[in-house]
Amino acid sequence: MSTWNSRGLRGSTLEELVNRTNEQYREKGLALIQKVPTPITPIKIDKEHRHITLAYFEQKSTVDYIGAVQGIPVCFDAKECKTDTFPLANVHQHQIQFMADFERQKGIAFLLLYFSARDFFYYLRFSELCRYVDRADRGGLKRFRLQELDPAYELKQEHGIFVPYLEGVQKDLLERD
Repeated sequence: MSTWNSRGLRGSTLEELVNRTNEQYREKGLALIQKVPTPITPIKIDKEHRHITLAYFEQKSTVDYIGAVQGIPVCFDAKECKTDTFPLANVHQHQIQFMADFERQKGIAFLLLYFSARDFFYYLRFSELCRYVDRADRGGLKRFRLQELDPAYELKQEHGIFVPYLEGVQKDLLERD
């Protein structure tokens, strides 16, 4: 059985906070964001406990969340990091490609990062992610540090919102105009 520290449950705290935030935004009529289910095919099932014990992914997932904010399409992936360094390997090429395609369709794509050791949330614009990926592709660092991030996109919990990512979306939109 999986435990709290198991690889299979990494990020579940962040996911729960984002899901609750999405409910808050929906209730306030600000956004409609849904978790994208990852399709799996069960291989082994523990019939006594009614748990899937072995499964494989049917296809590569895209992003964790997708929806609309005041009529603007958004998609994002939520990533949790225990240190002050975020490895770009945590974002898969097919996810980057999906976000690029999404942006070309006039949507907004981003990563929602949680640096758990510091209890620090960050809205990583897709353009900022691309800068780090381009740097890695040119032979540079294959990660980025917390100190490199734009402090304007730190997400501070306020007004009872668990992960106020709409603040980041608003700033992102203003920079695009």
